[in-house]
Amino acid sequence: MIVEPINARSMLDAAAASATAAPGAPSFERRRRLSKAALRVASQKVGRAYSPVVIAGIVRIADFAMLSCIGVGLYLGYVAPIAGFHWEYVVAILTMTLAAVVCFQAADIYDVQIFRGQLRQMTRMISSWAFVFLLFIGVSFFAKLGNEISRLWLSAFFFIGLVALIAARLFLRTLVRYWARQGRLHRRTVVVGADENGEQLIAALNAQADSDIDILGVFDDRNDGRSLETCASRPKLGKVDDIVEFARRTRIDLVLFALPISAETRILEMLKKLWVLPVDIRLSAHTNKLRFRPRSYSYLGKVPTLDMFEAPITDWDLVMKWMFDHLVGAVILLLAAPVMALVAIAVKLDSSGPVLFRQKRFGFNNERIDVFKFRSLYHDQADPTAARVVTKNDSRVTRVGRFIRKTSLDELPQLFNVVFKSNLSLVGPRPHAVQGKLQSRLFDEAVDGYFARHRVKPGITGWAQINGWRGEIDNEEKIQKRVEFDLYYIENWSVLFDLYILLKTPLALLTKNENAY
Repeated sequence: MIVEPINARSMLDAAAASATAAPGAPSFERRRRLSKAALRVASQKVGRAYSPVVIAGIVRIADFAMLSCIGVGLYLGYVAPIAGFHWEYVVAILTMTLAAVVCFQAADIYDVQIFRGQLRQMTRMISSWAFVFLLFIGVSFFAKLGNEISRLWLSAFFFIGLVALIAARLFLRTLVRYWARQGRLHRRTVVVGADENGEQLIAALNAQADSDIDILGVFDDRNDGRSLETCASRPKLGKVDDIVEFARRTRIDLVLFALPISAETRILEMLKKLWVLPVDIRLSAHTNKLRFRPRSYSYLGKVPTLDMFEAPITDWDLVMKWMFDHLVGAVILLLAAPVMALVAIAVKLDSSGPVLFRQKRFGFNNERIDVFKFRSLYHDQADPTAARVVTKNDSRVTRVGRFIRKTSLDELPQLFNVVFKSNLSLVGPRPHAVQGKLQSRLFDEAVDGYFARHRVKPGITGWAQINGWRGEIDNEEKIQKRVEFDLYYIENWSVLFDLYILLKTPLALLTKNENAY
């Protein structure tokens, strides 16, 4: 099962390798220069973050499954051979394990910071497990079921379950501490404001025990004496404009403003630059004299903050989208395999050159990714950076190419990107070529907030495409409408929304293809 995807991936790369380089293709990419301090931080090796919400959810499921298996296993091994099988026992076991998980939740032990400790989680867990059994014994007594319940089974369930819980927590403690040392549980944070407010904020965050905030440095636009070069032992990494480029070179989870609410003009100017990033953006309220109701704040430990922007599709939503992409994508790939084989044969017979074409496009958070397509242009006129837009009756397009571009069959190899490389989704904003232009302007120069569509992983199809905004971009309205529909999709995402777009795509390809050449 593991060998096939690896072989498929390597075969895919080999098949498209010769299609990557095209005669005269420019390799120019615009990158903003960063300071030496920012480059030092960005060059550090950083692992992908693990969601504490997902970890806690998996532990809940594991507790329920483990305790249920122990209870049912003891029942089938000891009670059932003597007294016969009764479903009431199984129902009672599942009810007890569910009650145990609820009690663990009430005792507040499903928290990553608690997992890192030992004594506190053990005492709470043992107390909760004992309470569940006392509750079960009490209910059995008042229901007059005491004679029907095996005392040996009940005792074994309690002690074996307790030993299993303790062993599992010790293993989890080791695992969580290992992840913490790798930085996978830290929220990598940059602070905006290298002044006295910034120093107070960093000091307040550092003073908290077991904090998951890892402050990388500070950014500030001011060049006068109010801006410190070192803020509470954290280096100044650059100006606010540099944060966007910095976030694309290393992982950032949180941007935290250390500015007073009264500086609303400065804050709005900065937010206009930073909202395109797939990160949480918060305004610290630790120095503000104006206080809101406690529910208005979200807290970093004891530090109150106001949420400005949240990263889209996180935690369990991200897990659900990943599963949807890979499970549904694998099914579609199997069903489309015969059609893909026929298209590959047609492309090969129609003109010389490789069957597949590989093009650099924008991925999540402006990451440059290789997207696979069936070759629709003559090989000697290939354009990997899409510096020149394909237009109606374009002489570079082959006979087969016109058909597969019109029907979007040339996009089918992107299923390999979804299933094997995981750098595309089935549904999402379409990945544009890195040198895609509207007349002489790059797309991000033509549309304000263009890069905000890269806050999620791009997709093979999307909300803009099924609403007719696909194909050639020859005027400003077309690119603006794409961005508008893409942002709507990001803000309103759900699995059902993805499924709706996927099911509508075939009809949209047949009825809304006037711009596809």
